[in-house]
Amino acid sequence: MTILETRAVLFDLDGVLADSTATIHRILRDWAAGHALDAEAAIRLSHGRRAVDVISTLAPHLDPIAEDARIVAVEERDFDGVATVPGAAELIAGLSPDAWAVVTSGARNVARGRLRAAGIPEPRHLVTANDVTTGKPDPEGYLLAARLLDVPPADCVVIEDAIAGRRAAAAAGMRCIGLGAEFAGATDEDAPDLWITELRQVTAAAGGLRVHPNA
Repeated sequence: MTILETRAVLFDLDGVLADSTATIHRILRDWAAGHALDAEAAIRLSHGRRAVDVISTLAPHLDPIAEDARIVAVEERDFDGVATVPGAAELIAGLSPDAWAVVTSGARNVARGRLRAAGIPEPRHLVTANDVTTGKPDPEGYLLAARLLDVPPADCVVIEDAIAGRRAAAAAGMRCIGLGAEFAGATDEDAPDLWITELRQVTAAAGGLRVHPNA
């Protein structure tokens, strides 16, 4: 067991607080099929990244702004299958409202809808794709959250399930707890400070987080 001293916890949303994987994959497959694109490539590229960046990489011949708007329009009304990640509600309940934020690559209305669908209260500070000029792995979103909370980056801990998010946290000078299988084979450069399989391995503690990391 490890105690991480921290003044603020910054959560990714999809895959960390809200189990929205099936929903995201369904929407991306439908979008890719409409353009005769490789759906599995779109899904691989999407993990932790903004849709506009995925489109620019996968289909540079398309207008990324217009296509992003089409995807977001579907996401804003499709929350079927979104559920709470086990342990998320309990962890949030143990944190002071001014000691946590969400930093997501999704659009604001989509993020708010997924939080509601997952039964997670909306944080005082929700940083979304609408709030940054450059998405993960750029640190802009995490640095903005730290400023909003008035906490130095070194005193923040990020919880992420994507390598892109881990890289953003590292670039921001923040420690990172990596959640899930993507970190099982991570290189030394991308390895999180602590790796967990389930969010239930993290609980709130006085002055920080109590973590039961994987061996």
